Amino acid sequence: MVEKIDTDLKALVETLPPHVQGPLRDRNDTADLLEVVLDLGREPEVRFLNESFLIDSQEVTDEDIQYVLERIGPFGGDNRAGIERTLHRISAIRNRKEKVVGLTLRVGRAVHGTIRIIEDLVVTGKSILLVGRPGVGKTTMLREVARVLSDDAHKRTIVVDTSNEIGGDGDIAHPGIGRARRMQVSAPARQHAVMIEAVENHMPEVIVIDEISTELEANAARTIAERGVQLVATAHGNTLENLIMNPTLSDLVGGVHSVTLGDDEARRRRTQKTVLERAGPPTFEILVEIQGWDRVAIHPDVADTVDKVLRGFRTTPETRTVDGEGGVRRVTPTSIAAVDSRNGGSVEDPKHSYPERVEPERPDLEPPSKPTRILPYGVNKGKLQQAARGATEKVEVVSDIHSADLLVTTKSYYKRKTQTLRTAEHEGKPVYVLRKNTLTQMEQFIKAITRSQGQGRGGRSAGVAIREAEEAAARIGRGENRIDLNPQGAYVRHLQHQIADNYGLSSASFGREPGRRVVIYRR
Repeated sequence: MVEKIDTDLKALVETLPPHVQGPLRDRNDTADLLEVVLDLGREPEVRFLNESFLIDSQEVTDEDIQYVLERIGPFGGDNRAGIERTLHRISAIRNRKEKVVGLTLRVGRAVHGTIRIIEDLVVTGKSILLVGRPGVGKTTMLREVARVLSDDAHKRTIVVDTSNEIGGDGDIAHPGIGRARRMQVSAPARQHAVMIEAVENHMPEVIVIDEISTELEANAARTIAERGVQLVATAHGNTLENLIMNPTLSDLVGGVHSVTLGDDEARRRRTQKTVLERAGPPTFEILVEIQGWDRVAIHPDVADTVDKVLRGFRTTPETRTVDGEGGVRRVTPTSIAAVDSRNGGSVEDPKHSYPERVEPERPDLEPPSKPTRILPYGVNKGKLQQAARGATEKVEVVSDIHSADLLVTTKSYYKRKTQTLRTAEHEGKPVYVLRKNTLTQMEQFIKAITRSQGQGRGGRSAGVAIREAEEAAARIGRGENRIDLNPQGAYVRHLQHQIADNYGLSSASFGREPGRRVVIYRR
């Protein structure tokens, strides 16, 4: 995949104190070097892709730090500096008197070929937002986007370079951005103003921005997009869901506001009257989650994805990986055909091919013939018993996972994935997760499960339906793409959806009652 890597590592090594330079030059894996850390009074540390270690036993002194400071450029308001005509970044840690007592020297690379995995999206002219954890390669990919759009697509491209991390330090931009023009930013607080200035003064077709992080910058991005200029940017956050819940940056994906529905509409949607909806069109049409140097997840229609998330549907993004030979492998959500006429149903969301259920369906069913046995795990047993006493149907709180029909836990316990939780999921027993360990939450939970508990439609018991779903999952694991299960009631369908999740598969409910059924398919 990678055609060329331009590091100029020698320039960075030469800024280091002599007792650090020697051991570093002796290594034969410097191509994987990420950064060097120099903290006053501590041994110098080097960090590679897969390991970190102390490279010298001699502690870093004030003279060592001054040695580095004399060989790099000046620091900006964000405490970042560089080495002229390179992409390396040096960040400072200061004491209370503003004296530099620590340095992080990060290796900058221009890697040609890194955007091959998303190049078809970049050249469409649509605005693209890149997200991912620190160090995953967002800036490297952004730099290559600027080069490809300016040199290969011949578009008027401007890089708004707040910390000189995209185009390198100094007045002459690094060739890693190709023919793209670079506008430097005097202070981080002025990034939004320079973004608007770039549009008003230089007539770009594309603007490339690193680290949109404030409301002013988000507003400036929307203004630029509304003027028909393609935006390619990065933002803080690992996933689309992170941005939706971030009040500062949610406008990048359309924003979120609370809406009160009428009684008829609330009944039609089967939701409460106050719901969250997208406030407007997203600034960025495509969102790319960078999960690693050779793996991304793509949301090609941000507006649609945000709508689905806010309405309680789990979305399945397209994933792309790079194989050992440099080829791009794509895994798209499995298309689901419309339900055939004999079942009288249709896809829940006919516009899209991969709906997935998240919340259990809850129409009234006949009461179960035996008590519902619940195992509380990390949930206050006394409160749960108090909530059970007010139930319309018989509920029994038990202490053994094997005698329980289902398990209820809290978010914090569920995240631990303990042996008890794994046992419950392995045995096909549903696990319900409460947001809070409160009596109100438990009462709502008891009310929901006593309404939904019971046997499936057509005389088939829940146990038979569970085994049917497990057998379907096993068949898909052996190569089949899609299996339609027999029609079931709402609660049993909920169990079947959970089984699909446990096997790492997707599922959706199709058709109308009483022929409504679950379809399990590959993700």
